[in-house]
Amino acid sequence: MALTTSDQPAFNVPRPDTLPPPPAVAITPCDPWPRPYYLEDGLRRVHPYHFTYNTYCKMRWRGREILDIFSSEFRDRPVEYYRNAIEAGNVVLNGKRLPSTNAVVKNGDVISHTLHRHEPPVTADPIGIVHEDEDLIVINKPAGVPVHPAGRYNYNSVIEILRAQRGHQFNPLPCNRLDRLTSGIMFIGKHKKAAEEMGAQIKGRTVKKEYMARVVGEFPEGDIVCEKPILQISPKLGLNRVRANGKDARTVFRRLAYYPPRANLQTPESEPQNLDAGLDKDPSKTPWKQLQGYSIVRCRPLTGRTHQLRVHLQFLGHPIANDPIYCNQRVFGPSLAHGESDSENDDDIITRLSRMGKSEVADAVAYHDEMVDDYNKRRAEKMTGESCDTCGTELYSDPGVHELGIYLHALRYACEDGKWEYETELPKWALPPEGFDGPMTTTKESDPLAVDLEKMGLLE
Repeated sequence: MALTTSDQPAFNVPRPDTLPPPPAVAITPCDPWPRPYYLEDGLRRVHPYHFTYNTYCKMRWRGREILDIFSSEFRDRPVEYYRNAIEAGNVVLNGKRLPSTNAVVKNGDVISHTLHRHEPPVTADPIGIVHEDEDLIVINKPAGVPVHPAGRYNYNSVIEILRAQRGHQFNPLPCNRLDRLTSGIMFIGKHKKAAEEMGAQIKGRTVKKEYMARVVGEFPEGDIVCEKPILQISPKLGLNRVRANGKDARTVFRRLAYYPPRANLQTPESEPQNLDAGLDKDPSKTPWKQLQGYSIVRCRPLTGRTHQLRVHLQFLGHPIANDPIYCNQRVFGPSLAHGESDSENDDDIITRLSRMGKSEVADAVAYHDEMVDDYNKRRAEKMTGESCDTCGTELYSDPGVHELGIYLHALRYACEDGKWEYETELPKWALPPEGFDGPMTTTKESDPLAVDLEKMGLLE
């Protein structure tokens, strides 16, 4: 059972009859300990609990109405929920109840939102330890687990899982960031100085990074460079696209392996092979079906834009095979935005993406093939039509296997001057499928860190 603010233990507490009545809305976040985890069906779950968010006014919120901020910035609950929460006093500004949903937020204001939290489950796979010393922990982050508490996730995050394992006073300080769906190498500082020093190395671009991706189709051989700038289209949905007016972004790709399609690779319990069902009679209607089989690609990002590898691979026509956003035909259409860099379809794309996970399953393009078993369509996170007895929140079903992560893995980080290097094993999805020969480890010939950037004109 989650502790409320008044339930938490304290020392030298005055007698209850001498205390003033508690406020209607708590301003100090509730912090149940031990964390309300339990493991079930291969998932790490969290019992529902009450929690108060405290958020300082962001720059883009200044001068905007409170309801407009909640409805445009947060998508886990409908607008009507936020309207009722403001009117009921569950959302307060600077500790005071708001006069109306039209109240304007100013610089320096603190918004507090008390709610009954329902966290989505994440994989029960443990956080792997690649290296540890007195300053740093180098971890292998499981796919599907966010680094920091954000959105619907709080205790189901890397830093909170580590805190739960090592004690309440442990304060893990991430030095780099991976998307929730991405797995692989991360650096956790044990104290502020270590975190700042490693963070400065990474931000100063003195660290070489290599990722591994599994993409649709036969990726070209050789050094493939994408230098398309990237722009955030929707902060609410986390959508980014190639745009001429975006931020500078550069990636070098090298193919490790290509595995052609084979019908018997697919099993109901695994991710269907995207394009193994054969070609469509009219290739112009479903060009993605012409991309047969899949490739394992090594990626070297030279910049660090959000979703950079996912967006660049989509632009090149080889999106990550199970990416629920950038490999989604229902969102981007049959071309999957191959080579697109204009904003003509942005509004339609945002509308379609906003429906994913609500009334529609947030699946990748693989699950739109009429010959693919509907097993994974049934086992997917979406609203069930049921509500929580405590708070009335609409409840979600469990995520399917394909929603707990994507085929993108931070494989290796190396100091440019050779002082240190950390690497994980290849993830299972990057190994040769049964019946195929292929690399079980990385090869020097396909090493993107060995690229001569100066010779290729890619140094700043």
